[in-house]
Amino acid sequence: MAIIVNLDVMLAKRKMSLTELSQRVGITMANLSILKTAKAKAIRFSTLNTICEVLDCQPGDILEYQPEK
Repeated sequence: MAIIVNLDVMLAKRKMSLTELSQRVGITMANLSILKTAKAKAIRFSTLNTICEVLDCQPGDILEYQPEK
C-alpha cells in the first residue's frame, strides 16, 4: 500500500506507550495496533483528530504517501 503509518515514530517522539495512547484516545489496543501496523482499511476523521490532539501533531506526521514503484 502507498500509505505509510508513522504512529510508532510519533509515539517515540512523545515518549508515550501504545497503552497510554489507547487510554487517552479511547480506542482499543487491538484497533491501535491494526492502525500502527498499517493493516487498517480506513480511519475515522474523529479518531485521527483525537490522536493528533493527544500527540500534539498534524495528520501528516502520522500518515505519509509514498507512491508504489
